[in-house]
Amino acid sequence: MVLGVYASKELSPPAARVDKAARGALRNALVDLPGKAGGTLLLRGLPGVAAERVLLVGLGERKEFAEGPYREAVRGAAAALRELGAKDAALYLVDLKVGSRPVAWNVRHAVLGLREAFYRFDQLKTQKKPNAPVLEQVVLPLSKSQKLEETLSEAIATAEGMALARTLGNLPANICTPAYLADEAAKIAKQFKLGIEVLEKRDMEKLGMGAMLSVARASHQPPKLIVLRYSGAAKGKKPLALVGKGVTFDTGGISLKPAGEMDEMKYDMSGAAAVLGTIRALAAMKAPVNVVGVIPATENMPGGAASKPGDVVTTLSGQTVEILNTDAEGRLILCDALTYAARFEPAAVIDIATLTGACVIALGHVATGLFANDERLAGEIREAADDAWDRVWQMPLWEDYQEQLRSNFADMANIGGRPGGSITAACFLARFTRKLRWAHLDIAGTAWRSGREKGSTGRPVPLLVRFALNHSAKK
Repeated sequence: MVLGVYASKELSPPAARVDKAARGALRNALVDLPGKAGGTLLLRGLPGVAAERVLLVGLGERKEFAEGPYREAVRGAAAALRELGAKDAALYLVDLKVGSRPVAWNVRHAVLGLREAFYRFDQLKTQKKPNAPVLEQVVLPLSKSQKLEETLSEAIATAEGMALARTLGNLPANICTPAYLADEAAKIAKQFKLGIEVLEKRDMEKLGMGAMLSVARASHQPPKLIVLRYSGAAKGKKPLALVGKGVTFDTGGISLKPAGEMDEMKYDMSGAAAVLGTIRALAAMKAPVNVVGVIPATENMPGGAASKPGDVVTTLSGQTVEILNTDAEGRLILCDALTYAARFEPAAVIDIATLTGACVIALGHVATGLFANDERLAGEIREAADDAWDRVWQMPLWEDYQEQLRSNFADMANIGGRPGGSITAACFLARFTRKLRWAHLDIAGTAWRSGREKGSTGRPVPLLVRFALNHSAKK
């Protein structure tokens, strides 16, 4: 049994009932429980309690108990259950009052927290750690209802989508190539009977995707433009378009990146991974929404054929771009993909990209940068982000910044200098979406963790799933 305790040693209602059955044994043990949210204390063989073990979890101060402490408590409990090798557990946290959130919110975040803690990526190791006993069953002690059953299905599907996005992000670039991403999309299409089309280099040449092709020129891996369609709503309902940056490895090209931490550039396809994970989740839960995913996938490599600073290319839209820095390649593949996405006449377009280091400097690793040319769309994304606790912060997209993209030799330059780097990158994309309801999510700081816990996070799959579901509910 997993029971919550507040920092003041106040027992939650379920914990108080167990303490009464155990004749005060819980209260006597509280001196050893850390007060912070997520701290744990394991008790064994309590009198009057059928469970073999009782796990006490700190909830923090009662007056400060809200979304953050709840999620920390779930994470702490999940980590302890994983280390204990528990086979089954009853999670007496989901019925706690978390601000104004409904119980369905608690359930969703409990499932996501548990699944995140038990995610492992060790398929490339030969010396694997022994498999711990699997947590076979988790009981959420709540009265059954159709709404909660639907919430549970949604949460499980979202967790599966996050796991897919994390695994794709964690795979090295010699495995996860543009062709590999296309194969993964094909597997999803086959499993859930989705529509799929993969455009090859010759198709892009015929279309005139000069910006996309300029990034791919020096790579030995052929580029792919992956189009994956899920149709869960009426045929006449306009789809949401999700456009995911799929640079499977980014050296910076001729504008070569420093060697330190360049290995992390395998995560530069996290936008593409998020799109695949989101569509998989929506298809698995049979969400009543139409979604089209557009994924431009390529490597960005140096070499004799590589684009050079000063080159001018013609985009699919017909606009010309002077490439001042080949390491600003994400916006070059996205601008052609956004133009291509317009042919589906979407109700809204969201692109997702590990686009700028400047966004990491601005917002750190907590919030995703949000830019939008439509305030209503921005509000819907903020609402979904808050519900998913996959948070965003809206940045300006004012015309004042467009002057920084001025070029003497083309319609625009692909960089605008150091000031406001994430903003001018978004302003560049805005030039290709003027006729669309469009938003841009810069996930450079939130798609992966560095350091000891290095790895993909699976964000912003929860945000995108919630946005799509909220959108499907609107008339």
